[in-house]
Amino acid sequence: MFESLGDRLQNAIDKIKGYGKITEDNISEVTREIRLALLEADVNYQVVKEFVAHVKEKALGEEVQKSLKPSEVFVKILKDELVALLGGEKEDLYTSGNPSILMMAGLQGSGKTTTTGKLALLLRKKYNKKPLLVACDVYRPAAIDQLKQLGRELNIEVYEEGTEDPVSIAKNAVAYAKENGFNYVLIDTAGRLHIDEELMEELKNITEEVHPNETILVIDSMTGQDAINVIEGFNNQLSLTGAILTKLDGDTRGGAALSIRHLTNIPIKFIGVSEKMDGLEEFYPERMATRILGMGDILSMIEKAESVIDEKEAMEAAKKMKKGNFDLEDFLSQLNQIKKLGPLENLLKMIPGAKKMGLNNIKINPKDMAHIEAIIQSMTPYERRNPNVLKASRKIRIAKGSGRSVEEVNRLLKQFEQMKDMMKKMQSGNFKMPF
Repeated sequence: MFESLGDRLQNAIDKIKGYGKITEDNISEVTREIRLALLEADVNYQVVKEFVAHVKEKALGEEVQKSLKPSEVFVKILKDELVALLGGEKEDLYTSGNPSILMMAGLQGSGKTTTTGKLALLLRKKYNKKPLLVACDVYRPAAIDQLKQLGRELNIEVYEEGTEDPVSIAKNAVAYAKENGFNYVLIDTAGRLHIDEELMEELKNITEEVHPNETILVIDSMTGQDAINVIEGFNNQLSLTGAILTKLDGDTRGGAALSIRHLTNIPIKFIGVSEKMDGLEEFYPERMATRILGMGDILSMIEKAESVIDEKEAMEAAKKMKKGNFDLEDFLSQLNQIKKLGPLENLLKMIPGAKKMGLNNIKINPKDMAHIEAIIQSMTPYERRNPNVLKASRKIRIAKGSGRSVEEVNRLLKQFEQMKDMMKKMQSGNFKMPF
């Protein structure tokens, strides 16, 4: 997501760092680099033109000229302009209403039904809400079954009446939600291959019947600049309150995200960052801007960790580590919690300065973690709690049981001891960075 754009913008920043003073000539070279980076990322031409003009104007302003480190001020200007382009402040989901009604709209193939399920899961996990999924896509083959399957997987109730009138289904679902104490009603409406009169008429009829608090457009970020036309087509008929960009984890250039708010004034409220059901994130313009500029995103990283890691278990592990009692059973437990965070490569990219430390290109093979698990699980509980008893004969048995080599068993044990030693030093405050 935005990796190519981020690399190009960081190259522009590196050029600025070599200048003792910002002048009309050298800033033109840098802004040319920024312009090309944005255009290659498929950002709308008019948006690029205005963005670059604002950056250049501020870079040649009095604040920069008087600064001892003009490059630092320039980076702040670039970040602030990116934040403004992405919408400025985070736009929250509507929370009032009894229940709050969200109507999900979108073209076929945008990931609307799956995203509706992801949003319901996020509302339940992060905000402790009770959501109801409503199957109003009565035309697409197996659409109702897809939503019901998602409901079973997530343990979230689905309201459906088969292929009856979608307007009546929505109305009855809202009444059912009120009677049964649901906080949110998420209406999964029908999509089409393109915007047509029949689709819009049905969505307008549902709107008039249930008066949704939010009308959210789910849009595939790989649509590119055509995303603007899709948003405007829906907004002209429905008065959208927000958008969800899906598939931002794919090979997308990201231009849609940088153009949408500026050209349509429709806020991006969520982004889809993986195919997993927990792969939906709230959209923070400032955090996204810092990610693009390689400054990391520690807040999102912490929130992700807090959402999946058992705090009590982590505290117990920390205490054991401090006392030197951390064993392979604890290590296996920590490994299972880390797996819940998703691909580790994505987390490493959130660390400030990840590119300069070479962390942005690290590829972690999921099989490596599976091999570690297999080795530890092939040990007896006694061996996991007392790794020092693992001599040659035991290692041979463990290697055979896990389908790995004795060398891999030895490597794991050595890495475990090194990690234990390092964590003990960090806990005691005696650890020094090796650079």
